[in-house]
Amino acid sequence: MGEGKDIGVIMCVCTGKCPGFAKMDIWDFINRVRVELPVEYAFIHPQLCEEDGDRFLEDFLRPGRKYLIAGCAPNMQYKLFRDAFEKAGLDVKKDLIPLDIREMTTDQAVELVEKTLEDYQEEKEEEEKNE
Repeated sequence: MGEGKDIGVIMCVCTGKCPGFAKMDIWDFINRVRVELPVEYAFIHPQLCEEDGDRFLEDFLRPGRKYLIAGCAPNMQYKLFRDAFEKAGLDVKKDLIPLDIREMTTDQAVELVEKTLEDYQEEKEEEEKNE
């Protein structure tokens, strides 16, 4: 992984037809996150909550990483992705950072991801101090 980049971003767009993403340019969002923010990678999946999304997560997830999924409500993400995280040897409550970016503009969503990454980095540094 890149220097200081131990987190990846997956955007789930609910097939791309969800009205909750109408105010956002999803391609601008994902490219800004990928290029401007300290992440290992950023990409779009069309619908993680479907069977192929489960299979994808089971194949893709690896221990030792954190995953920020930008999409629907956090409580739904914990419920929907729990099994895939467990099969990968991960704890969904510790290794998933779920963000609800529906009803946001592109700028609002990028700002939320940026703030979340800053908070994550601060928490990580605090944990390292206490070890």
